[in-house]
Amino acid sequence: AGLKTSKWHERAKKYGRGLGYGSVLAFNIKGGLEAGQKFVAGLKLHSHVANIGDVRSLVIHPASTTHSQLSPEEQASTGVFPGLVRLSVGLESIEDILADLEEGFKAVS
Repeated sequence: AGLKTSKWHERAKKYGRGLGYGSVLAFNIKGGLEAGQKFVAGLKLHSHVANIGDVRSLVIHPASTTHSQLSPEEQASTGVFPGLVRLSVGLESIEDILADLEEGFKAVS
């Protein structure tokens, strides 16, 4: 919602009262389920857990964890797609976080 192109941007600005945007983001990795799992496995700094709001950087692949009991159709209806990865950015240095994400992307390519 921090991006001006987001349909939620104005709402995030309003409720964030100018203090910034959230530290949780989600994105789809091309290649589906296997690619999402490889990305997560390639990360070393990010903890692979199902919670958010920690001081550590966290990562989860919902399709193979929190939503794995749902059918692919049910997952899609909740916004969970095979390559979806959710990150919660922690307090580590930005250089360390970015380096770790690079390793995740390398694991997929």
